[in-house]
Amino acid sequence: MRNLITFLIVITALALSGCAANPVSGKQDFVTMSEPQEIALGRSSDEEVRKQYKVYASPALQEYVNSVGQKVAANSHRPNLQYHFTVLDSPEINAFALPGGYVYITRGILAYLNSEAEMAAVLGHEIGHVTARHGVRQQSAAQATNLGLSVASIFLPQLKTPAGQDISNLLGGALLSGYGRDHELEADRLGAQYLARTSYDPQAMIRVIDVLKSQETFDAEIAKQEGREPSHYHGTFATHPDNDTRLQQVVGEAQNLTVANPAENKNAFLQQTQGLVFKESVDEGIVRDNRFTHRDLGIALTFPQEWSVKNTSTQLYALSPTNDAVIELKIDNKPVGTVTDYLRKAIGNGMIEPLDVERLPAAIGNVNNAMVGVIYSGGKAFIIVCNAKTADVADAQREAMKTSMRSFHVLNDNEKKAIKPFILKLITTKKDDTYAKLAQRSPLGKNAESYLRLINAQYPKGEPVAGQLIKVIE
Repeated sequence: MRNLITFLIVITALALSGCAANPVSGKQDFVTMSEPQEIALGRSSDEEVRKQYKVYASPALQEYVNSVGQKVAANSHRPNLQYHFTVLDSPEINAFALPGGYVYITRGILAYLNSEAEMAAVLGHEIGHVTARHGVRQQSAAQATNLGLSVASIFLPQLKTPAGQDISNLLGGALLSGYGRDHELEADRLGAQYLARTSYDPQAMIRVIDVLKSQETFDAEIAKQEGREPSHYHGTFATHPDNDTRLQQVVGEAQNLTVANPAENKNAFLQQTQGLVFKESVDEGIVRDNRFTHRDLGIALTFPQEWSVKNTSTQLYALSPTNDAVIELKIDNKPVGTVTDYLRKAIGNGMIEPLDVERLPAAIGNVNNAMVGVIYSGGKAFIIVCNAKTADVADAQREAMKTSMRSFHVLNDNEKKAIKPFILKLITTKKDDTYAKLAQRSPLGKNAESYLRLINAQYPKGEPVAGQLIKVIE
């Protein structure tokens, strides 16, 4: 076994032996594509990104982000690249870069930043990935690793066995995972340098990381309320070693560069965020007081009060207060047969009963610890599924499930026009303003106070001072 692993390492190392000068360090790196090929790869990948995400419909904000990004990029190691900076219409707290100068930042992360310097830090980090050709180098390493393992399998037939494949996958993963961590730290260091060269405070990089850490802490609080495991941030900085001291040292390298009167441009940035969509967009459907409305689908559905509703780009569901039942909405665009036929295929021999829902074809069925409701409307089947941990819980939640089904409503044109997203607004605080008081007027629900602190970089216990320009949500 030891000889097998040693052979794999040698073969992979030989496959990685091709080199080219790195634009940042000048040292030799293994890459398998030229700069024109890198740019072409970025261009084609950009097309795929735009299929997955919508571009945020604010020309003014797009121009502002692009102008800041271009300024930082002009002070990078690859100023001659043609950079493209795009704000994506996504509530995700994220930013990422493609090879060749394509950089993306979501409206989701912009809502939590509080100065132009912080936005420049996010963009600078992504520019660092581009200048150091991290995407190209990782792709090249992956190709070489696969090539090395393929060559090795010719000489070692045992690699084709399940055990051999497990060893190959383990080795390839180990080689590339460390590669990614190193790249994130290098992007931090480069981003901080580019901030300093552009007369921004390089410490803005640390403040951005603090924003992300606060997000993780807040999500842990919400997860505790909902009885689930905390989610983990998977965007910018996600693969950083969890080591504040090391990050301070990385950013500290840029402090050797003289920055006279570093620019923060807090108010200019805040003014650009006025009117920014917060959380879901109208295209994804809006949840208000546990009522979900979707303009394009033309429907509304109300979940039980006190349940926790989650609306993502791929799922809509609600969790019971004791986390022992969940109601989820699904859609079949081409249902076949009657509602009863459709439901019979879904639940088999379970009991089915018709249900009165706005004179639409509708029925509900029971199977094991689940209830399944189907409503036909506009040529679609709207499937409402309630799963419970036990049969007793299912029985206890039966009326709540039926009530949700009966709340199904087909929207008229005026109701569709009335659907509005959460919007970020700027206010100047008065003497007695606190986040608790402001939260009472917020549409964000029971966690409004924490959200307000988060978007104003005063989480978890900070308070506004009189005359401070802060963000609220309407």
